[in-house]
Amino acid sequence: MTGEVLLAQAAPTDRDAGWRDIAAVIGARVLARLRMIAAAVRPLAWVLMAVTIGFWILGQVAGWAEFTVAAVVIALTVALCALFLIGRTAYDVSLDLARTRVVVGERAVGALKLANRGSRAILPSRVVLPVGSGRGEFGIQRLAPGEEAEELFAIPTQKRGVVKVGPVSVVRGDPLGLFERAHRRDDPVDLYVHPRTVLFDGQSLGFLRDLEGLPAADLSRDDVSFHALLEYQPGDDLRHVHWKSTARTGTMMVRQYEETRRSHFVIGLSTSSGDYADGEDFELAISAAGSIGLRAIRDSQRVDVRVQGRELAAGTGKQLLDSLSALEASRPRDGGIDQLAGVLSRTLPLASVVVLVCGSKVKADDLRLACSRLPFGARVLAVVADRTATAPALRRIGDAAVVTVGALEQIPLALQKVLS
Repeated sequence: MTGEVLLAQAAPTDRDAGWRDIAAVIGARVLARLRMIAAAVRPLAWVLMAVTIGFWILGQVAGWAEFTVAAVVIALTVALCALFLIGRTAYDVSLDLARTRVVVGERAVGALKLANRGSRAILPSRVVLPVGSGRGEFGIQRLAPGEEAEELFAIPTQKRGVVKVGPVSVVRGDPLGLFERAHRRDDPVDLYVHPRTVLFDGQSLGFLRDLEGLPAADLSRDDVSFHALLEYQPGDDLRHVHWKSTARTGTMMVRQYEETRRSHFVIGLSTSSGDYADGEDFELAISAAGSIGLRAIRDSQRVDVRVQGRELAAGTGKQLLDSLSALEASRPRDGGIDQLAGVLSRTLPLASVVVLVCGSKVKADDLRLACSRLPFGARVLAVVADRTATAPALRRIGDAAVVTVGALEQIPLALQKVLS
């Protein structure tokens, strides 16, 4: 008897839960549809609808027919403008940039292609193309079935950075701007605006060339750093037989070597805003780091680039320039060039060449401290970006060479001063 009562109570509960789930789904869909409708209404339309309601109430309460007529006229106008939203905007959209990587100052050229793949014509519409914080607008005429339209555009690139182009939005609206319906098409494209760099001759910057690399603890049968003599073992290269020792001992002896590593080229670029006089000095420092890094990569060096808080991808020239494009200034509390040098010493203790790049606001004592913190035995070059310098200047801080450059074109001459 008790079991029957429990079953009788459970059945309505399950039905109620089912109805609640159905109501929740319907409510969510209705809410989503209302949000979509509200998104198509512009602020001016909301104002006119409020004015219509106010005029209607005033006309009915006060008995003023003029307000009632005005309310009807405004309501009809709003209704007619809403009819412009009816229609398809199913364009087949293609966004094509001729180049996704340009240098500061170059114009990025692209094309926007729209095609009507349907069986019915598409009424005139407006296409919005976001470009970074701005946007471009294109008016598209009526497209018949199978017809295509193409719009060419150019993006000026006055600043280094990564610019997001797109996604393309197809906008349908009325002539009065009361309603606007936007449909996103295609995916956004990243446009990399690389910093300016300069090419210069000299393999691995001349004095920074490290022919033998740094000796390792691993022993090898074949390398360039001699370690000891060992008795010949089957399989040893006969070219490494030490004939004088063999003749003296009567046992064939071969040379043993220490393995050496390829030169490890490290660039420490300070991004601290407190190290630079202004933003243009910061851009000059980025360009200098990019130019030196590209030279080392072309010489098949292993290149690591570090800034405050992270490592930049620098496996190839394109990766290096892409990383520098997205670089932003850090806050002074994140550390300056001396803290960055300490990080380089801890994380890259086997660096054979270290280039520090900073601004003119760095004090001589801080720069001396930074150079002293670098790995022992590493060859050190410090590049100071100071746009007030009319010619490259060279000075020494301990064993480190410090050059001050005022323009990107001065870097080759500054390195020649170091080599002379």
